[in-house]
Amino acid sequence: MTVTVPGPTLGVVGGGQLGRMLAEAAAPLGVDVVVLDPTPDCPAAPVAREQVVGGFDDPEAFRELASRVDALTFEIELADSDLLEEVAEEFGLTVHPSPETLRTIEDKLVQKRALEDAGVPVPPFRAVDDEADLRDAVSEFGSVMLKARTGGYDGRGNVPVRDESEAADALDELDGPAMAEAFVDFERELSVIAVQGDGEVRTLPPGENVHEAEILRETVVPARTTAEVRERANEVANDVLSMLSGRGVFGIELFETRDGEILVNEIAPRPHNSGHWSIEGARTSQFEQHVRAVLGWPLGSTALRSPTVSANVLGTVEETRAARLGNVESVLSAEEASLHWYGKDDVRPLRKMGHLTLTGANDADVTDLLSRARDLRDGLTFE
Repeated sequence: MTVTVPGPTLGVVGGGQLGRMLAEAAAPLGVDVVVLDPTPDCPAAPVAREQVVGGFDDPEAFRELASRVDALTFEIELADSDLLEEVAEEFGLTVHPSPETLRTIEDKLVQKRALEDAGVPVPPFRAVDDEADLRDAVSEFGSVMLKARTGGYDGRGNVPVRDESEAADALDELDGPAMAEAFVDFERELSVIAVQGDGEVRTLPPGENVHEAEILRETVVPARTTAEVRERANEVANDVLSMLSGRGVFGIELFETRDGEILVNEIAPRPHNSGHWSIEGARTSQFEQHVRAVLGWPLGSTALRSPTVSANVLGTVEETRAARLGNVESVLSAEEASLHWYGKDDVRPLRKMGHLTLTGANDADVTDLLSRARDLRDGLTFE
């Protein structure tokens, strides 16, 4: 295709930090972004051209967004897939990734069944409709992770169940459709940021993810595993993309088992927290790749610039209050560090407020980088 700039205007359903970073990446390409989000002056608003204030299932808001843009995408799975399909057809727009893909991914049970049917390796799982189903899952698999089928993120919607006696309380905590997945005895958690363009697929180097209390804390790139495991992770990521329709970036979370097997944990049909390192660490960030892909433009290089660690800045307060980050000069004074603030007005316990990245020389020890990134991150305070 022929590309000229200024380019088209891209509509994004969702105006959180992902929408903010998408708009930041789109601007140098000559692409304006309009976001739709229910929160007035959402994090993406200061860097997007415009914001449409409305819910993720608001037909009039979707139509208002569609009337102002040339193409549609989304940065949150709460986007109504049927509405996306409807307004795209009504206004003659493309929407990527496809609403069909969103429908597959937004329900974790549907997602897992689709992966299994495609021959992609996944942990054992089963649907849970009632307490008897959950007790049967624990009896069959041993300890399980009970997952809300829709809406869960950042540890929400996940409840570990180690004994049949915990079944009733676990189901009460989720209060909705669920699935049970066998606990995986994993060596480490990995992720691959994969991008599907117009007839081409590329993957960024696999990252190693460090979680605590089900919340991503740090990502280390390259992942501290063997070249064979990293190659296998990329192969599985390519298999995942072959079963999904539409262009865009996909965050694919993986388990590396003790014997080096790769299993798919979950898929996000959008840029992903575990790919934030790519802004400084890759030739083309996941956000620029997503803009290029959904517009049908040529994809960028996925080569690693340098070993990189990203560390999330989470709310350390005990209760919600106005957000003000202190000791920022410690990060700014570190020559290989970069700070990203998400522009959220309020901080609350464990809320993702920003992230920092630390890059090193090509021969840098990523474990040392991780330690330094943690020190810098932990030195930040909320005043």
